[in-house]
Amino acid sequence: MSVGPLSDTPLKPLLEARDLVKDYGSSRVVDGVSLQLMRGETLGLVGESGSGKSTVARLLLRLIEPTSGTVVYRSAGAEGTRSYDLLRIQPGEMRRLRRKLSIVFQDPYAALNPRMTVRQILAEPFTIHHEKPAHGLDARLDELLAEVGLEPSALRRYPHEFSGGQRQRINIARALALRPELLVLDEPVSALDVSVGAQVVNLLRDLQQRYSLTYLFISHSMPLVRYLCHRVAVMQRGRIVESGTWSEICDTPREAYTQQLLAATPELPPLELIPSN
Repeated sequence: MSVGPLSDTPLKPLLEARDLVKDYGSSRVVDGVSLQLMRGETLGLVGESGSGKSTVARLLLRLIEPTSGTVVYRSAGAEGTRSYDLLRIQPGEMRRLRRKLSIVFQDPYAALNPRMTVRQILAEPFTIHHEKPAHGLDARLDELLAEVGLEPSALRRYPHEFSGGQRQRINIARALALRPELLVLDEPVSALDVSVGAQVVNLLRDLQQRYSLTYLFISHSMPLVRYLCHRVAVMQRGRIVESGTWSEICDTPREAYTQQLLAATPELPPLELIPSN
């Protein structure tokens, strides 16, 4: 099974990167990357370790500064759509926009503060952004846990009391706290067992359909890309070498590098048969 078609409504760009470059000393890890994320879609960014995928993710969210390039984010609001160049706006404006742009990191263990309870972890985004949920913080935290398949009793516990899959669900809940438009998923299941990872991927797919989220899904697994993504961009040595719909990339790849990625990835169990919770 693969991802279904998007709505018949014409898609509008949410985020667009143009000619992104990132140098570390004499080494260029991102070399002229351009990509476009359409509202409501999942774009898969695939490539082997060291190809520059995670660096691109961090550049898009301005977690690191680029050497050069442009990232345009089009935010929808009550007054219409406004465009922002994320790499050139002031820090205060960037901080305000971060509630709309969130990330789930690869390592579910390192991404959670072991000294904080789950309640403190999930409440932190509301504190940072001075946000007061309409029905109260406690109700919103219970709602977030329910959305990712966890019980309200989890709020009193610490990260070490959970399995890897449960920790990643907590990370996803935190990323969803302020109802973002875009979620960057940086290899969110690569540290998990296959069956647990498949459950998390199913959860991500359900959440996208429920809340009309836009995903940038970073992975080295072509079967996961086939299942979750509408379009795919293939990275090699800091550059995008091939892009297209999932069927074009997974069924009829043009580049030898893409063919090697497909051949090197073992097939997953049928994800649609694995429950999300």
